[in-house]
Amino acid sequence: MVAAVIFAGGVGARMKSADIPKQFIEVDGKPIIIRTLEVFSQHPEIDKICISCLESWIDVLKEQIDQYGIKKVEAIVPGGSNGYESIHNGLMAAAEGARPDDLVLICDGVRPMITGELVSNCIRETREYGSAVPVTPSIDSVLESQDGIHCCKNYPRSEMFITQAPQGFTFEKILWAHEEAEKRCITNPTSSSELLIELGETVHIFIGERQNIKVTTPEDLYTLRSHYYYQHYRRFAQEEFKYEV
Repeated sequence: MVAAVIFAGGVGARMKSADIPKQFIEVDGKPIIIRTLEVFSQHPEIDKICISCLESWIDVLKEQIDQYGIKKVEAIVPGGSNGYESIHNGLMAAAEGARPDDLVLICDGVRPMITGELVSNCIRETREYGSAVPVTPSIDSVLESQDGIHCCKNYPRSEMFITQAPQGFTFEKILWAHEEAEKRCITNPTSSSELLIELGETVHIFIGERQNIKVTTPEDLYTLRSHYYYQHYRRFAQEEFKYEV
């Protein structure tokens, strides 16, 4: 069994959209979270989807799931006060009836450009290694600063990678990590992979897709809208002029 946990419990403060959480912003006629869910809903290897959602927007999400025909959603639970708590709530719902060697893919609800191929790759790598985190090589140099003013360390760019989602794990591994986090009072790791690393574990990485952005800021929205504009233009050129863009 392969489950998907989609967490969308935040308000999106960095998006600066006061009236609507970023996951519900419409781009090219669909809410961002629906575009993310469609990929998992339509993937043949995904058996069930559990969503942790901003509690005051759960009813809206349920309506949108019905409107857009999203399948395989077994549970929608309230999100937490941070991303880790939202993941935890969704994971607990997904773990019901799961065996230790079953797989779970954990993904932000704001990755609308994720592809089915990436989901397939994540499932394959998780089956082989017990964990799988898509990454892209850093194209920028990375500096470390303790105060945001002075630089105290630089890192070799060739050794730096940017993490993405979905991140895949066996239920046995990720449930153990959440139990250990509670014992050790780890309350807000940035991602599931970073939680495992903080617990002294090694995670397996594989090359992801650079287009698979997490929509966080207004600039990300511009990128996303440009992507769909290009898709429309390309389709128009192919259909009307038989021209490959």
